[in-house]
Parts: sequence; structure tokens; C-alpha cells
Amino acid sequence: MPMIELRRLRYLVTVADEGHVTRAAERLGIAQPPLTRQIRLLEAELGVTLFERLPRGVRPTEAGRVVVEAARDVVARAERIKEIATRAARGEQGRLAIGYTSSAAFHPFVTQQIRAFRKARPGVLLELAEDGTPELVKALKDERLDAAFIRSTSTDVAGLAIEPLLEEKMVVALPAGHRLARESKLTLAELAEETFVFYRRPTGPGLYDAIMAACLAAGFSPAVGQEAPRLSSTLSLVASGLGVTLTPASMQRMNVEDVQFVRLKGAKGLVAPLLLATRRRDRSTLVEAFRREAKAAALKTNVAA
Repeated sequence: MPMIELRRLRYLVTVADEGHVTRAAERLGIAQPPLTRQIRLLEAELGVTLFERLPRGVRPTEAGRVVVEAARDVVARAERIKEIATRAARGEQGRLAIGYTSSAAFHPFVTQQIRAFRKARPGVLLELAEDGTPELVKALKDERLDAAFIRSTSTDVAGLAIEPLLEEKMVVALPAGHRLARESKLTLAELAEETFVFYRRPTGPGLYDAIMAACLAAGFSPAVGQEAPRLSSTLSLVASGLGVTLTPASMQRMNVEDVQFVRLKGAKGLVAPLLLATRRRDRSTLVEAFRREAKAAALKTNVAA
């Protein structure tokens, strides 16, 4: 049996609701003869009589009542599909996969943007993933992620659009009880004799290289005693007394016990950038909306600062 036209099912439901072909035609905005013809074609297609002709209208037959209810459900489903498509085109429905580095996860800007996007678009399914910059970049290229908050562009970002959002100050993290922990500010030169805890360069090459360069500019090459797989893990090593580290200021939000944070002075240019990465091609309406709103929020934040 050929597929039944959705248009005829709409006609069927309207005639049943009105109980009169002429009124149904007026409601549908078509002439009465074509509507009658379409109902007859539908009856022929189904092989059943759908309406009893009355002196002043029509009413569904027993078979017609069953078909009308089934048609009503099909029409309602079709309307929902249309609504879903419209909402998706407006960026109000669909799926958006967002990634972020472990350090970006503690930046209030990132959580605020995700929260605001979810609140404005409750019909959008947000999938979140935390990983290192190289892994996030690969996931973007493999189309497993749609956008990612990253800290550097030192990895291969071909095919991606990298847009700067904010720059964050760095602070010194020391074990509680360290001789420098009570200072209000520290210079990099005052850390020259310290053992450093770094996170592995492949995980965050941008910040790693920036810290190394800043230390060299301050007149020393940092002695790296331990390396951690994630920036957040370095604070656990610091808490254990294995060394000191430099970390984005937002990492203080971790509230790691036995770690003291001290502001850094005189290290001009040593900042932790927050960047938004997306694919240059195949951007969906949702990705464009997230990108646009993140950039607008960052601009307001920078102006306020």
C-alpha cells in the first residue's frame, strides 16, 4: 500500500471535528469540492467508508472513528516534528558537547556560561567533558565535542577557530608552613631556590612553556622535582610538601587543605589565558549561539575589570 499523504489525514481530522464538509473546507481554506474528492480518495485508498452522509453534515463510521483517532495522533506527531525542527533552527533544541581543561573548570566564567546557556535553552542537552588541551583539541577535530575552553594553542589547532576570552592572573601555591607562605606577594626570583611541582607538558603545553619562560626571564631555571598529570593534581603534591607551583588564580577555589596561595608580583605577561575553541566549518546554530554569548560575556567581564 502506498504511503498515505499527511495532508489527507489533516483533512480527515478536520472534517470529523467539524461534522460538516463545507465548514471543514472553510477552516482549511480550500473549496468544498476538492476536500470531498480528497476524502473519497482516502476512503478508496483505505478500502473503507469513513463517513456517513447525513442530511445536515457527516459523521464518522465505526471504522472512521478508529481511523480518525489514529490520524489525529499522526498529525499531532507531525506538528511536534515541525516544532522540534523550528526550535532546533533557532538554537533552542538539540545537543551541545562542551569540553574544558581541569584548570578552566574552576574558573567562574566557565561555569557561569554553561549555567546561563542551560537556563536559556532548557530543551538543549548539554554534554560536558573534562580533559587536557591536546585531548580536547582532538575531540573537536573528531567531532566528539562542539566547543572547548582551553588554556593554550601550543598544540595542533589546524581547522579550529581559537578565540581569546579572558586572561587570568597566576599565583604561587606553597605548602602550609612554608617560610614564604606568610608573604603577601612574591616575585619569581624569590622562588629560585625552590623545588617546583609542574604538570606534564603534553597536558598543558601553553602554561608550562609560559612559566618556564618567565622563570628564565627572572634569572633561573626552575628545578622540577615532581610532575602531575593534571594541573589540579599539582596542588595535592604541593600539599604533601613536595614543592611549590604557579597556578591560575581561580584554582584557589579548590580549597585544598595545607596549601597556601600568595599573589605574584613583577611577572609581567605571565597570565593564564582562557580560550574558546570551535571548528571553523560545520558550526551549528547551537555552537554559534554559545560562541556568540561567551564572547559577549567575556567582553563585559573585561570591561568591568
